[in-house]
Amino acid sequence: MDKQNQIFSYVEPEENSGYLLWQVTMQWQLSMNRALGKMELTLTQFSLMAGLYWLSRKEKTVTQQQLADYANTDKMMTSKVLMALEKKQIIKRVKDPVDSRAKQLKITSKGTQILKEAYHIVEQVDAVFFKNVIKDKATFDHLLMRLIK
Repeated sequence: MDKQNQIFSYVEPEENSGYLLWQVTMQWQLSMNRALGKMELTLTQFSLMAGLYWLSRKEKTVTQQQLADYANTDKMMTSKVLMALEKKQIIKRVKDPVDSRAKQLKITSKGTQILKEAYHIVEQVDAVFFKNVIKDKATFDHLLMRLIK
């Protein structure tokens, strides 16, 4: 193919960091969703539950917007996932007494137990998935944090 008709600046997609990150992310998410599916949870549900847990340790009250910001998730998607978690009695959503548009979130005792069980699954999947980079974990995590910031 001549240079004029070439779309990409590289020969193979594996030369592109974004493509590689997407591939890794897709594999990791698939592994997580398969494992968490046994508990009738998705990775997104687990991640928002975990985010709520961590925020609740720092803040007296946590709103849907705070959780969406903390998790870097879309506000509408976050709301839909939280509705599903509320139906499962994993979280409670109550109107904020100060801001009628906002919803405060609380994890239920059932939700706390489910989060504990789900975390054990997540740990096991991560151990298998990341086993080939465990020697370089500090560097790997540092690079991921740089990308996040």
